[in-house]
Amino acid sequence: MFMIQLPQLPQSYWTASADIPEFPRTEGDMSADVVIVGAGITGITAGYLLAQEGRSVILLEAGRVLHGTTGHTTAKITAQHGVIYDELIGHFGEDKARLYYEANRNALQFIKQTVESEKIGCDFSVQDAIIYAESEQTASQLEKERQAYAKLGIAGEIRGSIGLPVPIKSALAMTDQAQFHPLSYLTALITRAVQRGAQVFEKTTVVKVEEGENPVVVTEEGHRIQGRHVISASHFPFMDWKGFYFARMHAERSYVLGVKTGQPYPGGMYINVDKPKRSVRLALDWPEPLILIGGDGHKAGQSTCTINHYEALQAFAETHFDVKEIAYRWSTQDLVTLDKVPYVGRVTQETDNVLVATGYRKWGMTNGTAAAHMLKNLVLGIDDPYLAIYEPSRFHADPDIRTFVTNNLDVAKNLIAGKTEMVHRSPSEVGANEGSVVRVNGKRAGAYRDPDGALHLVDTTCTHMGCETVWNDGDRTWDCPCHGSRFSYTGDVIEGPAKKPLKRLESEAQ
Repeated sequence: MFMIQLPQLPQSYWTASADIPEFPRTEGDMSADVVIVGAGITGITAGYLLAQEGRSVILLEAGRVLHGTTGHTTAKITAQHGVIYDELIGHFGEDKARLYYEANRNALQFIKQTVESEKIGCDFSVQDAIIYAESEQTASQLEKERQAYAKLGIAGEIRGSIGLPVPIKSALAMTDQAQFHPLSYLTALITRAVQRGAQVFEKTTVVKVEEGENPVVVTEEGHRIQGRHVISASHFPFMDWKGFYFARMHAERSYVLGVKTGQPYPGGMYINVDKPKRSVRLALDWPEPLILIGGDGHKAGQSTCTINHYEALQAFAETHFDVKEIAYRWSTQDLVTLDKVPYVGRVTQETDNVLVATGYRKWGMTNGTAAAHMLKNLVLGIDDPYLAIYEPSRFHADPDIRTFVTNNLDVAKNLIAGKTEMVHRSPSEVGANEGSVVRVNGKRAGAYRDPDGALHLVDTTCTHMGCETVWNDGDRTWDCPCHGSRFSYTGDVIEGPAKKPLKRLESEAQ
């Protein structure tokens, strides 16, 4: 069995194999028709669309462009989002469930047409998207999903076998879906947007928005950027108190291995119904096939040993494939809303010119593209039928109340547990390339000793709402179990909703 190598900063296959341009920081006050915060698939696609319409656009990114969640996807372009349509019919009714399908189907068609019209080389290929069941119980779920497809007019078929060497009970295929290299595609879109006048700035953290007829976003450095519309397309809304998004979503982490194998790949994109989740697709890393195997998700900050998830995926790979090498490993984080449908639209019902898109539940390639079109239409004053299901102000007693209570009881449990934890370990006991909660000057702290022996100490209290972060040994980060904020071992913010870094500490016991 191969041993997974553990670099301090995991890099996805996409970021490793893409030539992403660099952009400057903001250097002063500016203005535009539209200010977009977040340069992932939604922000870049919305910027591209609005620039096409002749609108002036400023696009801001807190880190490096395309190095966040979009750079860590499995990049399936599909309207098959697991077993979801039977559930959507139950919660929303057939008409709105059909809108969800149509929005994602149209997003797939837009990506395909854009690749062709803009002549983008991004390994785009048409594939079947296949859900498979490994037990009789989950096979019955697939049959219900097939019936939901029939009600909604979705072309799908039950299959008794699949190309993967995995034993199954049944499978449900949605044909003519697709996959691509997401960063090659989005690099082309952002380049076209800049050619049409859009301005892009990275390493620019937005800390607040001042509402008004012409809202202003304020950066960490104090720069003020004004627009007729402001769009929050960051992974987690930067104004999360507005609309209480922190209480209406939870963060989930999942894991991916890039596996090199000598055996031929049968084609198709796969995901199972059973737990633990397994996702499989091919990436075009020649001369040897690179199979992306993902899954093993859990709530962010709530796994005792994150390296175990990589090992579980490795065991799955070695059971079913002739593994030559594990070339890449990375993890990603996704936000899940109360009813599993993203929030896209006005940040609150009372605010017409501050817009938001978030909560893609691991299906960001189509949902993020659909969101960009909805946001464009809101800016241009065009009615959009899909807002009827995506509008953030929606509320449904079932499942919203049940999920809201469960999520926030979970937050309370983790908040209390972190504050009452007894810590006895000292920084001097932490070994090389190891992280741990320790006690410094009588208080809880976080320690990581790098391979060179240097000790990095931080206050583990999350700067968002005061929960205590936990050590993620798989990614070498401090993760918040309450709302999913993540920090590097030096305390820098990797993922929001937190905006401020963890406080760095010093200790005599090195």
